[in-house]
Amino acid sequence: MEMKVETEEQDQNYGEPRKYDPDFKGPIQNRGCTDIVCCILFILAVLGYVAVGIVAWSQGDPRKVIYPTDSMGQFCGQAGTPVANKPYLFYFNIMKCASPMVLLEFQCPTTQLCVESCPNISTTLHDAKRKTDSTKDPKHIKYYQSFCKDTPITGMSVPAILAEGICPAALVASKPFARRCIPSLSMIGEKLVIGNSERFDDGQGSIRNVKELVPGIKNATIVMEARQVVMKIFEDFTRSWYWILICLAMAMVISFIFIVLLRFLAKVMVWVMIIMVILVIAYGIVHCSVEYVNLKNKPGSNVTLQELGFQVDFSVYLHIQQTWLAFIIILAILELIIILLLIFLRKRIAIAIALIEEASRAIGHVMSSLFYPLLTFLLVGVVIAYWATTAVFLSTSNQPVYKIFNDSACEYSRNTCQPANYSMSEMKKKCPDSECLFAFYGGETPYHKYLIFLQFYNVFLFFWCANFVTALGQMTLAGAFASYYWAFRKPNDIPSCPLFASLGRALRYHTGSLAFGSLILSIIQLIRVLLEYLDHKLKGAQNKFAKFLLCCLKCCFWCLEKFIKFLNRNAYIMVAIYGKNFCTSARDAFFLLMRNVIRVAVLDKVTDFLLFLGKLLIVGLVGVFAFFFFSGRVEAFDPATPHLNYYWVPILTVIVGSYLIAHGFFSVYAMCVDTLFLCFCEDLERNDGSPARPYYVSPELCKILALSETPGASTRSPSGLQPSEEDIELKAHPKD
Repeated sequence: MEMKVETEEQDQNYGEPRKYDPDFKGPIQNRGCTDIVCCILFILAVLGYVAVGIVAWSQGDPRKVIYPTDSMGQFCGQAGTPVANKPYLFYFNIMKCASPMVLLEFQCPTTQLCVESCPNISTTLHDAKRKTDSTKDPKHIKYYQSFCKDTPITGMSVPAILAEGICPAALVASKPFARRCIPSLSMIGEKLVIGNSERFDDGQGSIRNVKELVPGIKNATIVMEARQVVMKIFEDFTRSWYWILICLAMAMVISFIFIVLLRFLAKVMVWVMIIMVILVIAYGIVHCSVEYVNLKNKPGSNVTLQELGFQVDFSVYLHIQQTWLAFIIILAILELIIILLLIFLRKRIAIAIALIEEASRAIGHVMSSLFYPLLTFLLVGVVIAYWATTAVFLSTSNQPVYKIFNDSACEYSRNTCQPANYSMSEMKKKCPDSECLFAFYGGETPYHKYLIFLQFYNVFLFFWCANFVTALGQMTLAGAFASYYWAFRKPNDIPSCPLFASLGRALRYHTGSLAFGSLILSIIQLIRVLLEYLDHKLKGAQNKFAKFLLCCLKCCFWCLEKFIKFLNRNAYIMVAIYGKNFCTSARDAFFLLMRNVIRVAVLDKVTDFLLFLGKLLIVGLVGVFAFFFFSGRVEAFDPATPHLNYYWVPILTVIVGSYLIAHGFFSVYAMCVDTLFLCFCEDLERNDGSPARPYYVSPELCKILALSETPGASTRSPSGLQPSEEDIELKAHPKD
């Protein structure tokens, strides 16, 4: 008696159970538009997003990211420009790049020129002039002049040429690096040299040590190294893209086969999946252990990861013992966690399998649902492409800014200038040694001042649109599977084309509700991005309290995001069934789950865990194949394996892509299970299994779920009585 009273009080705290309604046959057909204000707000926001994209595309220029820029703001090697056949950037005096201002302005205070090729000899303007005069052969000065401005120097003296800044005082043998001419330094023993010499003539009467070039080279290449890595990664993609697509196609085929087999052999496939996951992880542990042992006596393998530091070429880490030891520990912990969970959940796995079998029957009657993730992938791909393109154009929509650079003291130093008329300006007269050079891309217009806010808007709308597409898929699938569950005689009572009907209802009536739920989630995600940005800025700070507070905030908002995702998912199911607004549906879903909190903990989440193991299995199988193929570990693959700079690039791409594909297919199952689970909970509240009020769930599943309940779980009919096994067997779905 006390048990009954406690359960009734629990139900009152979380709303009244659903009452029996003889006219209820599944998703309501007669419904109206919900959350209209949020729908209008979302449409206006998207229109504003389109406007931002148009402005960014009209102002931006991605060439600024790809091509180096000379002192006149021209892109070296850009087709259709005067420097189309001059792809390399040459520094008149790279030693000036050692100035601290380079790190602030990202531009060396020296003339920079687009050239056809980098200088292959070290010489000076004096030497070139002298050799030309002595041999009467103009080839020496002509070669030197290819690294000068397009100004005639015939008849001019060397001091006059240098005073006008037409030519560099000296050339240093260089080689191209990231489309820039960098001095060709090399080591002979412990000596740093250019060619075979430790010294070079700077062309201004001084003999310099080669080491003086190093600071300038480091500053000049501070951004180039990252750009070089990006270019190498891009090259790897161009060489391996078709093999990546083949691997992703394999992941798609395996996922589809797995889903089809689940339809007919759910119990067998779940246990095969569990065993295979354990075996794949065990193989990973064995493989890492073998690699660890093989590196034991190799020189340099005992270097720690901390001593090695960050390396662009990730393959370097694979030659370190500590890397494989870390892999062994991670995989062993994962294996232990999975085994322990399987041991503790062994009794619930059979119940979860029954729920998966019911989901398989539902998907079998709504087969089009398996292909719906392709539409979601397409829409999300469009959103990502639009966001990335807009971000690039926004970041490159600045105007070239020119500043005054000079060696001697000048009151106008670092002031902005215009190169077209600078030679005749008052500033040039007062500072004859100064030059007006390209400094960076920026701007002083209102558009440029508020550019950061446009980037912020771009990120926010990306989250909102991506979450909206995901929510649309969840509501569409929920409506289709709810139509299956509430069909009394399956499949006769299932409406035709339930998936397309559900998609139509979601777009016609509930765009506002989808936008509302997506907006809440997007705000939380944006706050998390800002917290990550603050955390990055505070890495060098010494304030321990600020770091602790920021860590707590990040943890809280991570948990809040997970809760909102869970609540939104169930709210969309209720919207798809009853057609109410988002807040009402979220409240009804939350109260229904709380009235069945035991089932949520022991059934629904166990099913999610089993589906997650399925994703891991597919990712593991495809990932292992990709590793052996792209790394060249198997000789049979050598003729087809592409030559790559970083073989981890296609491997990581395949792993991430395989997970997304597997997630897309299994998300259909997950959404089906969640929808059937909520419908089942409502079914037990609406009906009692009698001939007048029969259950809509299959007798087998109802028996398993009812017998699995622990004392105190809310599985009662509205009268407060729990159905017996005989009621379930005899009264569920009576024959006509």
